[in-house]
Amino acid sequence: MSFQRFPLAALSAAILAGCAGMQPAGERVESAFVILGDDGMATARAITTAASCPAIQIDGKSAPMAVRSPLSPIPPRPQAGEAKDRPVAVSSPVQSCETPLPAGARSVLVAGRALPLPVPEPKRIVVIGDTGCRLKGKEFQDCNDPEAFPFARVAASAAAWKPDLVIHVGDFHYREDPCPADRPGCAGSPFGYGWDAWKADFFAPATTLLKAAPWVVARGNHENCARGGQGWWRFLDPRPLRPESSCDDPARDETGDYTDPYTVPLGGDAQLLVFDSANTSYRGFKPGDVRIEKYSDTYRKIEALSSKARHTIAVDHHPLYGFGATEDKKTGAISLFGGDAGLIQAFGAIQPRLLPANVDVLLSGHVHLWEQVSFSSDHPTQFVSGFAGTAEDIVPLPVRVAPGTTPAPGAIVESMSSWIDGFGFMTMERTGPQRWSVVIHDRDGKERNTCSVEGRRSHCALPQVPRMVQH
Repeated sequence: MSFQRFPLAALSAAILAGCAGMQPAGERVESAFVILGDDGMATARAITTAASCPAIQIDGKSAPMAVRSPLSPIPPRPQAGEAKDRPVAVSSPVQSCETPLPAGARSVLVAGRALPLPVPEPKRIVVIGDTGCRLKGKEFQDCNDPEAFPFARVAASAAAWKPDLVIHVGDFHYREDPCPADRPGCAGSPFGYGWDAWKADFFAPATTLLKAAPWVVARGNHENCARGGQGWWRFLDPRPLRPESSCDDPARDETGDYTDPYTVPLGGDAQLLVFDSANTSYRGFKPGDVRIEKYSDTYRKIEALSSKARHTIAVDHHPLYGFGATEDKKTGAISLFGGDAGLIQAFGAIQPRLLPANVDVLLSGHVHLWEQVSFSSDHPTQFVSGFAGTAEDIVPLPVRVAPGTTPAPGAIVESMSSWIDGFGFMTMERTGPQRWSVVIHDRDGKERNTCSVEGRRSHCALPQVPRMVQH
């Protein structure tokens, strides 16, 4: 028998490598946060690269978290119209873990990290949406440039405001296609629907805000099954993950693309009512489209839930009562378009107002700007908060619309306000049973506009926030 001598440096390196391989599961936690779901039930979530879920400590008592989805890459699924020579997106394996939190918990630690806990009556709320960096088709945002993709800065400024609650109105994931070779601004960005793109697009830049407060999350069209739905179900949806709803199998999308609405109590006879509009169509639905019945069923459930509180703030991704604008490239003429045609078609067949009578406010995203619209008719105030990171819409909305111009049938515009081509976040601070002070902040937290909400009416100090060059 012979013995081989190892240099001391090589031996030390081998020992260190072995220690790295035995790294505690807690040190490989990629993200830890709190999501609110049905009736405000809080769930601690953790995403880890470890083979086992981390420990969670609740009021000093420790236990392992449960597996939500096991350690594995997100499996690829066929995409309609995908080019044969398109690069394959590689998904790193991660595991999603969760633990329901008991009401009244005073301290929660995941792998030694303190998690924010819900408060019975949240008074300070951050509203953000459309946060990812667009890489798709012919539109490529400079994800490597914090000026062009400032979501991390927006999130840090929103966290510094010290909210009790964060609402995300949908569209978390935008890095769908590979960055072109001639675009250094996004060179090296992960793409596709796996963990790597989700981390770069949302979880890494949102870190400070995930630590600041529990989250309520609405699902956007970027999270439907054909796009980022697999990640949505693994990481964010507040409901249990079932195989038939995971979006892994396109044959089951009719289940995975729809979820039931739910409420989150705000105290003082007020609530959030969150509904899933991810798979609607701005073109409307043809006769026989399964989505007509799916969203009709959503409306009936919204109506039942709305009776649980006197003051209801609805949350979804697609605005029902907001405007967007397009510009004719040849003539420069600007045309306005209104709320989502599919939802208006399905909801409007049951209730012309589109939402139940005691829904006073609708918070949405989808249009990449900030906007407020209030009505003299009996319609809820609409806020659009889709300006936190995704490349902005730059066609301006008017200071006021011509008489008869409406975003939804029967809605008579009384006042409106907008901010185009400016990144930031919106805050809501409760000042009474049905009153809110709303502030629009830029990416650094500076106030750019203020609004007051009372019941279903709102009014803002500025009809338009002036454009400015942000640094």
